[in-house]
Amino acid sequence: MTPGEKGYKTVSGIRMYYEIYGSGQPLILIHGGGSSILFDFKEVISRLESKFQLIGIDLQNHGKTEHRDIPETFEQDARDVVALLQELNIEKASFWGFSNGGNTVMQIAHLFPEKVEKLIVASAFFKRNGMMDGFFEGMQEATLESMPEPLKINFLNQNPDFSKLENLFDKDSKRMQNFRDWSEDILTSIKSPALFISGDKDVMKAEHTVEMWRLAPHSQLMILPATHGSYMMADFEGNIDKSLIDTTTNEVEKFLNC
Repeated sequence: MTPGEKGYKTVSGIRMYYEIYGSGQPLILIHGGGSSILFDFKEVISRLESKFQLIGIDLQNHGKTEHRDIPETFEQDARDVVALLQELNIEKASFWGFSNGGNTVMQIAHLFPEKVEKLIVASAFFKRNGMMDGFFEGMQEATLESMPEPLKINFLNQNPDFSKLENLFDKDSKRMQNFRDWSEDILTSIKSPALFISGDKDVMKAEHTVEMWRLAPHSQLMILPATHGSYMMADFEGNIDKSLIDTTTNEVEKFLNC
């Protein structure tokens, strides 16, 4: 699995890293908090690179993309992604965002509806009470030691500078600590067809994913027997449920082609 193209584009004052796999209809892959392109989407890319043009992007402070000393917001990430796509001469695409990346792609659909063909929102949220009980209380006390070890290893393999890992954790955790509920308008304004995915044992409540699905006017819903992201990637112990990931990618392929 080798990207056909990879590199950097200067966007809003930082160099943003991207990788492109396959050809055809563009599908933009946006990773979750503390993560990077291949950590979240390796399994997806291996299954779909022969069917779509897959464009993975490392967001600010993540993966191989440069750091900024400003607070992270989902709106800023949305603007960065759209600006990078402009540099790649992509006027319109479908988007698959996982976890915090799901929040980012919802903001892209809200702020730049003309850029979105279809939307896949995987394990995201829009209200604090949508997360499992105790999530935000835990975020208030989070330390770098509490960051999952596989995410630390993944980051340091790409950025040996430990201070950058500290910056990433600080920015990510503060974004969660400072998160305020979104208006339902964010969901009701989504004009493109959308597919909402989560696991029945995810970090957001299944009822919350159902709520988002009901608010988005042209949407579909898929709740799988899974933990956070295990329907599309390895879990933190490295276990991969291949048949479950096959189910997810098959349904996504049908959604994008219908």
